[in-house]
Amino acid sequence: MKKILNMDELQNKTLLQNIARQAMLDRGLQPDFPADTLAQLATLNTPAAKGDAPTRDLRDLIWCSIDNDDSLDLDQLSVAVPQANGTKILVAVADVDALVRKDTPIDLHAQQNTTSVYTPAVIFSMLPEKLSTNLTSLNDHAERVAVVIEYVVLADGSLGDSDVYQALVCNHAKLAYNSAAAWLDGTGPMPAPIGLVKGLDDNLRLQDAAARRLRKLRHAHGALEFQTIEVRPVFADDKLTDLKPEETNRAKQLIEDFMIAANGVVARFLAAKKLPSLRRVVRIPERWDRIVELAVQKGYSLPKDPDSAALNVFLVQARDKDPLHFPDLSLSVIKLLGSGEYVVEIPGENAPGHFGLAVRDYSHSTAPNRRYPDLITGRLVKAALAGNGSPYNRDELQVLAQRCTQKEDDVKKVERQVDKSAAALLLSSHIGAQFDAIVTGASDKGTFVRITTPPVEGKLVAGFQGVDVGDKIRVQLVEVDVQRGFIDFKRMNGAGRR
Repeated sequence: MKKILNMDELQNKTLLQNIARQAMLDRGLQPDFPADTLAQLATLNTPAAKGDAPTRDLRDLIWCSIDNDDSLDLDQLSVAVPQANGTKILVAVADVDALVRKDTPIDLHAQQNTTSVYTPAVIFSMLPEKLSTNLTSLNDHAERVAVVIEYVVLADGSLGDSDVYQALVCNHAKLAYNSAAAWLDGTGPMPAPIGLVKGLDDNLRLQDAAARRLRKLRHAHGALEFQTIEVRPVFADDKLTDLKPEETNRAKQLIEDFMIAANGVVARFLAAKKLPSLRRVVRIPERWDRIVELAVQKGYSLPKDPDSAALNVFLVQARDKDPLHFPDLSLSVIKLLGSGEYVVEIPGENAPGHFGLAVRDYSHSTAPNRRYPDLITGRLVKAALAGNGSPYNRDELQVLAQRCTQKEDDVKKVERQVDKSAAALLLSSHIGAQFDAIVTGASDKGTFVRITTPPVEGKLVAGFQGVDVGDKIRVQLVEVDVQRGFIDFKRMNGAGRR
């Protein structure tokens, strides 16, 4: 058994912060803002004023934000307007470019990491917090310039007329996913901010109904329905006390459905304006044969050629039949689909669609405070609205697409590494404890298991002979290494496959 640090050190949030900072440096990411970025930041003290492009005044609409409980970098607002033929949805996206101009020091630093990095003990923001949580954030009761994406959701979930323009907006209520979802489900009280805004309760019901229509049609066209286990660290002062599972809910789905639709509208808008766009795609999976094998193991038959609609039917049936193990199946399929990548679409040229979302036209445009591709897209949209040419040439976009793909992969590795360190830290005082577990991986790289409480994965270093993915076994925690994020279990004698 290995003891790396004393318990006071192990249970300190500072330890995870240091691990995260080193992981950033190891992946070529920048954890700190350089001097020239901070110098430019000092000159920015007020939100953006009304821009040069024609700007509508939509401050009186009952806009609201829905995000994580602790989110301060608010990228988008939404509101619904009843229509005779459906529901008009308006999504307001922060105009970050109004303060973060192309090729300025803040912009060039944002290109380095290309996204905010979220780890259990510290967030490395893509933009300085003075911007992302204040001057460029669509904060509660703050008036801001925004890019508005509107579209009509018809009765069958398809999209009718759409438009993109700049507007002045005001966030009338800052809502959180969990409490909003509980209220929508009828399992919790109305969040206080909703009751303070006349008509917002009915408007949110209208938004929810439109989102459900969008989702139903998208899934009918083959959008894949996954469920993976993500955890949220719980700290008491600087002590890590728990890892709580984060589950999807109705409010998260509402925002996801609206953003997917908005991203499609933006992609088609740029194409119509003859401007290039940066798109996020998951190409047709190369490991489809292995996905077919997994389906056979579950008693289901998939077509020989990749078919997202058939895959989604399988996933839904597998979830309904065995919800406990569905997150593990989801994770396997996600890995076999492969990582997404950013590609440049030039008007008139054919671009691949997004296999996992069952959409062809898909840009990243709705989170410019957190993702650099969205900031790029915002600049392209504003150029189109002003009747100007693209602020980026083809070669620039190609280089940026490759960089965003690579850096996003690096960021995911950092986040996973620090998540594992947090899990090791939490379990460090439980050496020798026994847990029920499920086998999540069995290959030449080793055998891995996931325990349920807390939901943590580790390596089975002893007793792995004869077990396979999906087996339920009893394990004992034998060792952790917080710095490297290693958690080692052994199978208990006599605890066979179940």
